[in-house]
Amino acid sequence: MSKPLVEVKHLHKVFPVKRGLFGKKAYLRAVNDVSFTIQKGETFSIVGESGCGKSTTGRLITNLLTPSEGEIWFNGQEISKLNANQMRPLRKQMQMVFQDPYASLNPRMKIKDIVGEPLLIHESMSAAEREKEVHKLLEVVGLNSFHGERYPHEFSGGQRQRVGIARALAVKPSLIVADEPVSALDVSIQSQVLNLLQDLQEEFALTYLFISHDLSVVEHISDRIGVMYLGSMVEVADKETLYDKPLHPYTQALFSSVPVPDPRLKRERIVLKGDLPSPVDPPSGCRFHTRCPSCMEMCKTKVPEFKEVAPNHYVACHLYEKGNE
Repeated sequence: MSKPLVEVKHLHKVFPVKRGLFGKKAYLRAVNDVSFTIQKGETFSIVGESGCGKSTTGRLITNLLTPSEGEIWFNGQEISKLNANQMRPLRKQMQMVFQDPYASLNPRMKIKDIVGEPLLIHESMSAAEREKEVHKLLEVVGLNSFHGERYPHEFSGGQRQRVGIARALAVKPSLIVADEPVSALDVSIQSQVLNLLQDLQEEFALTYLFISHDLSVVEHISDRIGVMYLGSMVEVADKETLYDKPLHPYTQALFSSVPVPDPRLKRERIVLKGDLPSPVDPPSGCRFHTRCPSCMEMCKTKVPEFKEVAPNHYVACHLYEKGNE
């Protein structure tokens, strides 16, 4: 297998927070010992409940947030310890598409200036060259060149997201981190944007880190999938393996909630008991043990090792340790 474009090793992110009336200091462990790789040209998706650390992981990989511990390697270079000036040449190679297309666009700027801003910062172009490139980018994402004269509020949600994608493409990146890029859009528009992302991936040889809570969307676009729970990665496998044979009890419960299109088919629903614990005060041992239907005594005290239990199938669960299979 070729060298991965992105390699994440034992990544941690801790945020200091204040609790209680007197502001007692505590720590929110948003990302806890996460490891995975992303191969060039693939779509690696991260799924999980709200608050599980998906978006934080995406921002750590692009160095918009600094890791508390761990390493992030991009194209053979460790970037987790680089400062803003050292990161600047790499910004062209990694871009983000955000969840809310309206909040991510400056309402006071015309579309041509929003899409052209990365070119102004990172490229040496004349105004005429920049305008020509902006028109080309707008057409690539399914808009017209005259749309460049309009403002964000004059577009629909789907069109605004296309603008966000055009802006991300402007500097010809290798990696795009798409953070819930279709969750704010109507279902009919979601499919159009997903198909556009797939077409662009093929045309420009892009690599995606796709972050979502929608399992049907993830199934449509992914090559491999990582499942996160309360800041920890609990399972990673290719799409077909994960949907056909999920191993971790949390993954099984998550996938059992996906609606079946055919009403004649019945799927056994796994309902998790209890509330999602707080990342400020996570459970000891396996973080999932308080809701796990297969919880054993060792799960309450011992943190499971994230390891390969089948070819390219990684799981963090005591059920798959020697003697427990």
